[in-house]
Amino acid sequence: MTASTLQRPDDAPAVPASPSLAQVLGPGLDQLADQLAATAVQRDRQGGHAAEQRELIRASGLLALTIPEAHGGLGGGLPEFYEVVRRLARVDSALAHVLAFHHLQLYGVSLYGGPAATAHGARHLRETAEQRLFWGNALNPADTRLTAVREGTGWRLEGVKSFCSGALGSDRLTVSAATDDGGFLIGIVPTRREGVQVEQDWDAFGQRQTDSGTVRFEAVRLDDDELLQQPGHGPTPRATLRSQIAQLIMTQLYLGIAEGAFDEARRYTATRGRPWFASGVDRAVDDPLLQHRYGDLWLKVRAAQAVAGEAIGRLRAALDRGDALTARERGEVAIAVAEAKVLAHRAGVEVSSQLFELTGARSTAAAFGLDRFWRNARVHTLHDPVDYKLRDLGRHALEGRIPDPTAYS
Repeated sequence: MTASTLQRPDDAPAVPASPSLAQVLGPGLDQLADQLAATAVQRDRQGGHAAEQRELIRASGLLALTIPEAHGGLGGGLPEFYEVVRRLARVDSALAHVLAFHHLQLYGVSLYGGPAATAHGARHLRETAEQRLFWGNALNPADTRLTAVREGTGWRLEGVKSFCSGALGSDRLTVSAATDDGGFLIGIVPTRREGVQVEQDWDAFGQRQTDSGTVRFEAVRLDDDELLQQPGHGPTPRATLRSQIAQLIMTQLYLGIAEGAFDEARRYTATRGRPWFASGVDRAVDDPLLQHRYGDLWLKVRAAQAVAGEAIGRLRAALDRGDALTARERGEVAIAVAEAKVLAHRAGVEVSSQLFELTGARSTAAAFGLDRFWRNARVHTLHDPVDYKLRDLGRHALEGRIPDPTAYS
């Protein structure tokens, strides 16, 4: 299946004017969350490409959330962005992931220093806002099979990229490729460009609608003015904040899963739960052991919320520093983000798993779909090993050492 079969026709009707930030973050976001929740259990069973729901996201105006107002966007900052990701993840962490990675690519356009960012970045952002373009990811740094060969005034891309979140059904792709001299480049490629083939081969047991399949590139043209990062040019400390934006996306997704699982479990206990015969109470909510366990799970969620909020503040301040940001300051942000991610990881996995001990055997019926929270958490928390976050935190606690900037730290 090629990307061209999934795009809107070129003669699609004109895009209506975007709503205001207040409208999007108010009734617009509530409406979208309700729409996704209404079909979440069924779609989780089906998997595949949620084309209809992605169009709901497009119509909501959220694709322009983080684009500056000067470029036609809504001008939302990190707090608004992460709040949207977390709220949608409560009901549908797969599509929350797709939307989050769309904005991760847009942040990349603003952070990198190549021609596509410095000379043409405003155009890319403006087109995205005006046309409500969806961006996908083909940047996976752990997959180095995509190569770039110099050809005239541009590059020829050959190879594949895996785990390409949001690629299926996208309009633009951010790609990374290895060059002959051992370097790498990052650029922007329209998904419908000749030679780009997006495959629908994502088959994990969780996060089933993240459109994270494989993208194949066969003699795909990449012009110099489409480069976000040129070969031989290392990123500045500010540019390396992209990985911290990504890590906090994971954090908010895990946290949203934990919140959603907690809310669903609590609702089930209050409306359907039956007290154990030895409890001596008539209602499940009056069982002292259930009360104890819910209190314990809530503390896991609450701790993750608090530390995540602090990490967002630190990242926001670092972005505001601009080119004055130092390597040390960037490292302190990475530590704060690691703390938040580890706690959200634990909250997501533990709440989504332990909820069944509180809701009982009847809650495992397929109609409720409560298992989707655990499956989504379990798959997504494997994005990168949490043990290396703990190692970084231990090094910092013992010696004040900050993490080396990578695509994951």
